[in-house]
Amino acid sequence: MENKKINKPKFNPYWIYGIVITVLLAMSMFGGDNNWQSISKTNISDFERFLNQEDVAEVVVINQKMARVTLTQNALEKSVHKVVKKENLIGQQNIQGPHYEFEVGNLELFQRKLEQAKDNGINFKYDFISVENRWMDVILGFLPIIIIIGIWIFLMRRMSGGAGGGAGGQIFNIGKSKAKLFDQNTDVKTTFKEVAGLEGAKEEIQEIVDFLKNPKKYTVLGGKIPKGALLVGLPGTGKTLLAKAVAGEAKVPFFSISGSDFVEMFVGVGASRVRDLFKQAKEKSPAIIFIDEIDAIGRARGKNNFTGSNDERENTLNQLLTEMDGFGTDTNVIVLAATNRADVLDKALMRAGRFDRQIYVDLPDLNERREIFKVHLKPLKSIKTLDVEFLAKQTPGFSGADIANVCNEAALIAARKNKKSVGKQDFLDAVDRIVGGLEKKHKIITPGEKKTIAYHEAGHATVSWLLEHAAPLVKVTIVPRGQSLGAAWYLPEERMIVRTEQILDEICAALGGRAAEKLIFNQISTGALSDLEKVTRQARSIVSVYGLNDAIGNLTYYDSTGQSENSFNKPYSEKTAQIIDEEISNIIETQYKRACDLLKKNKSKLTQLAERLLEKEVIFKDDLSNILGKRPFDDDQNPGKSGDNLEIEVAVK
Repeated sequence: MENKKINKPKFNPYWIYGIVITVLLAMSMFGGDNNWQSISKTNISDFERFLNQEDVAEVVVINQKMARVTLTQNALEKSVHKVVKKENLIGQQNIQGPHYEFEVGNLELFQRKLEQAKDNGINFKYDFISVENRWMDVILGFLPIIIIIGIWIFLMRRMSGGAGGGAGGQIFNIGKSKAKLFDQNTDVKTTFKEVAGLEGAKEEIQEIVDFLKNPKKYTVLGGKIPKGALLVGLPGTGKTLLAKAVAGEAKVPFFSISGSDFVEMFVGVGASRVRDLFKQAKEKSPAIIFIDEIDAIGRARGKNNFTGSNDERENTLNQLLTEMDGFGTDTNVIVLAATNRADVLDKALMRAGRFDRQIYVDLPDLNERREIFKVHLKPLKSIKTLDVEFLAKQTPGFSGADIANVCNEAALIAARKNKKSVGKQDFLDAVDRIVGGLEKKHKIITPGEKKTIAYHEAGHATVSWLLEHAAPLVKVTIVPRGQSLGAAWYLPEERMIVRTEQILDEICAALGGRAAEKLIFNQISTGALSDLEKVTRQARSIVSVYGLNDAIGNLTYYDSTGQSENSFNKPYSEKTAQIIDEEISNIIETQYKRACDLLKKNKSKLTQLAERLLEKEVIFKDDLSNILGKRPFDDDQNPGKSGDNLEIEVAVK
């Protein structure tokens, strides 16, 4: 026979609080004399009738306000007084009294009536007494102390943040780990099948899962199980999703915690939680510890610590370093961590023996985006003819989270239009909505401003169409969207390496808007702000980052470690700084003149394009082909090339 487990109620410290409060309330309510008796309410007129009928044995006036009446034994036998013989809280009949109570009103008048009844020969007793509730006085005396203790308990519970232990135990468990445990009893549905793309990262992470499932397979050859793996990548690329997949696939205890959960206002709490976390993991080994956003505690030590404010964080990091390098290889505990700021992590944390592997989670390429779209399209009611390949081509530079957002936004747009399924145009609108912002068709723009915006965007489109290495144009619009007054969509090619002429063509195309304004109106405006920001950044990268400038030579002032971000000293002299500024200015001005020359040669086509924009507000690649002719640089063989990002040239206020 199977032994059935009897679920016994667990002891809760709140029960003690409830019992104490109940007792105190009872003492307060029944703290006076005879308060345990069941007393009926009456009024002064009924009392006078009882008094004249000689039913009253005693009258006691309490605190000059309330009168309590005790009846004679003969009166209790009358039917009119049956109600006063009812049972009290402990099941006894009220025989001894008092039986009635009422408010006396005017005390002097009431006393005069009692004396008059005495003079008339009615036999009864009366007295005036003062009663104090001693228990209530005691409670009121201790009330300030009780309030202070209550506030202290509340603050301690809030600062503990719900650390381990049962209810009411957080005060004493503030140093306990707050990691969430996922094991075979926890329903974790995420698997590697649901992680689309990220093939390289997924392969490495699967090896770690295999280490824990079959450790002897590797140790029999003399190998050691890795201590940790660091997931590095841009936000939204799927680092945490990979960790969730590990939790679902590993079938071993999985401890998940955020780096910020170690940080507390109390000194030593972070280090204590690290010790407790690894202690729990060792007890349940083989196990996996996942620390999300580890840069919260893993930043390089001794940097800009002028006030000593980072001592607690550094203590937490030191304890983490000790724990990772301290446990033996036979404990089968692997540490996973995720961050998008690997450059700021402490070098001691990154060395072999702690995080043995760094797994880079890059932005998905064309094929990976296609697979990600397939995953997120499953729950959507989309049309059967939806081209997933086309969607993947239209979203270069999008992360997995961005693609999920596109699918969700497309469904919302389709629902807003009362459609029964999500179509191709809904996805295109969703991409435009996410990248460019919401359309503002009702924004008030003067005809002169609208004309300026049209020529500005037409300048971008014309110059980019005529340059070989400029990104191919997708769409141009003069409808206000987000903070922009107009926008041009480009689909840049995917390049593993970038040459100087390619960057220069992109700078020239970005300056086409301002060049068109100067050519047509002989004036320039603030609409080129985003363009100038982009070209300045690109020109600076040519000169000081990639070493593509002859005046500076084969030098770079880029620090990939990120250690010089907060440095007050420049890595070059004042003379070099002057040369850098001059070269950046020369590059931009040269490309601006080049854009002006191109537009002068094609002024008529520029005007036609601007007029078409003013007429339709939105034009596409086919419109440019009809006006400017077929672009000679288009590669029809590779229409699906994707780039680093879906770029938008915008004209802003």
